[in-house]
Amino acid sequence: MTKNYILITGATSGIGLACAEKFAAQGNNLILTGRRNDRLLALKEKLEKEFQIQVEISCFDIQSKDAVYASMDKLAHLKNQVSVLINNAGLAAGRDNFQDASLDDWEQMIDTNIKGVMYITQIVSKWMIENKKGHIINIGSTAGKEVYPQGNMYCATKHAVDALTKAMRQDLLPHNIKVTGIHPGAAETEFSLVRFKGDQSKADAVYKGFEPLHPEDIADIIYYTTTLPANVCINELIVTPTAQANSYLINKLN
Repeated sequence: MTKNYILITGATSGIGLACAEKFAAQGNNLILTGRRNDRLLALKEKLEKEFQIQVEISCFDIQSKDAVYASMDKLAHLKNQVSVLINNAGLAAGRDNFQDASLDDWEQMIDTNIKGVMYITQIVSKWMIENKKGHIINIGSTAGKEVYPQGNMYCATKHAVDALTKAMRQDLLPHNIKVTGIHPGAAETEFSLVRFKGDQSKADAVYKGFEPLHPEDIADIIYYTTTLPANVCINELIVTPTAQANSYLINKLN
């Protein structure tokens, strides 16, 4: 019996990496994408050896429409086997007041968080329509539910992901395709290190004084949503650490 493939974007770190390990441990074949080919190669070798599964890798920047289409074209021979798409690739760049923010940062977030999701999902959704089934999981954020100070464009892009998720659910409804939005709060990944341009002290300060979510927490939840009966779809889940109430209110002990 041919196993299905789980396609995970941004699979070289954080939630994407945790998802790759979780689904591999359950015996699923994987298609992993990311920008760091050395990490993709090492992950492929590790997961195939440990779990005796098949792992396809594709290195590209999801901001580039041409790169996305070229890479997906090379993977099209597996289109009948892709059962789940996890849109994990995303980032925050900078945290500044609206009037002071970098346009380059804004464009990077728009190109990655919105356009990248659009490019790859439109392709894969067509594969799923042909298969008459599938599950699309978009990783949003509590920032897509409530705006916080100095989060301007990042919050805007995650609000867009939330809107796109709802739109996909409606438009793909006649084709038996599930669409789920997962909206994590504070999760300790490379997220803050990227946002603060490699400043480790600033990144560490984000998670000081409380226990944040861990990538494995979100991966477990994502996996759970894919295990439900065919007639059950979780449309969205908002997931925070116990110490967090919304996108900006966190109970820090110090």
